[in-house]
Amino acid sequence: MNFVSTRRNAPSVSLSQALAAGLAPDGGLYVPEHRPQSRRWQPGDTIAATAAAVLAPYFDGDDLEPALPVMCTQAFDFPAPLLPLSTPGDHVLELFHGPTAAFKDFGARFLAASLAQLQRGSDRPLTIVVATSGDTGAAVAAAFHRQPGIRVVVLYPDGRVSPRQAHQLGCFGDNIRALRVAGAFDDCQAMVKLALGDRALQAQVPLSSANSISLGRWLPQMSYYAHAALVHHARTGRELNLVIPTGNLGNAMAAILARAMGLPIGQIALATNANDVLPRFFDGEPYLTQTSVATLANAMDVGAPSNFERLRWLYADDDAALRAAFSAAAVEDAAIREVIARRYAQAGEVFCPHTAVAVKHLEALRAAGAQGDWAVVATAHPAKFESVVEPLIGRPLAVPDSLDALLQRPARAEPCAPAYAALREVLLQP
Repeated sequence: MNFVSTRRNAPSVSLSQALAAGLAPDGGLYVPEHRPQSRRWQPGDTIAATAAAVLAPYFDGDDLEPALPVMCTQAFDFPAPLLPLSTPGDHVLELFHGPTAAFKDFGARFLAASLAQLQRGSDRPLTIVVATSGDTGAAVAAAFHRQPGIRVVVLYPDGRVSPRQAHQLGCFGDNIRALRVAGAFDDCQAMVKLALGDRALQAQVPLSSANSISLGRWLPQMSYYAHAALVHHARTGRELNLVIPTGNLGNAMAAILARAMGLPIGQIALATNANDVLPRFFDGEPYLTQTSVATLANAMDVGAPSNFERLRWLYADDDAALRAAFSAAAVEDAAIREVIARRYAQAGEVFCPHTAVAVKHLEALRAAGAQGDWAVVATAHPAKFESVVEPLIGRPLAVPDSLDALLQRPARAEPCAPAYAALREVLLQP
């Protein structure tokens, strides 16, 4: 299968070429040239086995096709349990059991496995440049740490990630370089896109991306949705509806593409924080980006969701059909705090701020009469946000071993101006 740009002004390329490039030459995002046909699916014994089956159509005919099962096994070696919540019919899909305690470990590890295959025999190092609003950078850093032939430059908004997130971003060293940008996530994302589109720079420093704009991040994220939905359907005969907390729309797009492939996923509801670009659009307003605002759910502080281009591509730019297919709601900080405190007091359930956004939206959907089986997507371990969660629940949170190991390491990040010239200078340094 080949891949084309969402902006339709770039030639089609192979999967390997799209993975290596990160962004299309016209500034668009790579999408499949043809959407795989729906089919009847069966769950694999593991997430890795399900992933290999779901991803196979996209790897068909590519140089990476023979390595796909091995890459899935390497990347998906930790669980993503679907667990019941205290409300009947409600579940939580826990995606935070990887090395950095966030869902982004899945896509980052798969991308690292893919690029390791592509870099074999290359005499030119590859630089991964990535913007993060909290969790992406740490997941990418962990996945690529000490990988030969690859260096990583991580940009994050200074002061707008949690203390533990910031520590993770700067604790790796070696081939990982962290830049704390004096701006917002959208500034970081814009700088990365400019770098990926800078042909003169690329001639000197081969670049690729590890943000959700990368196919190597987006496609493998279908795996945990596919596996959870298939296992649930096999047990109950019912589809699994999802509430997904989202900022840049990459994680949600993975579920949306999986549903389009015929996986037993029912309704998909999008939950954002106070950055309400998507809820405004789904309420009928024109799609307009905005300056992001800082919230408790900082990994979703996005005012210009890049993957909206992919969502429009999937619906052939038919905004009416797109609005009819999804619901979206914005949740303010006060509601995030209230949900975290109340659900712990009532049922002992502990959520990170991002997951709490999804829980709040599910409660609203149930109150409006939503039926069926629903799962909120838990994107990060609550211990990554101890300064928010612990005062609300009145007790300290146990830190996962993998996260604790990272927190014990020294951390350092370099200051960076929110200007492309500053990033370019860093990328040109050996």
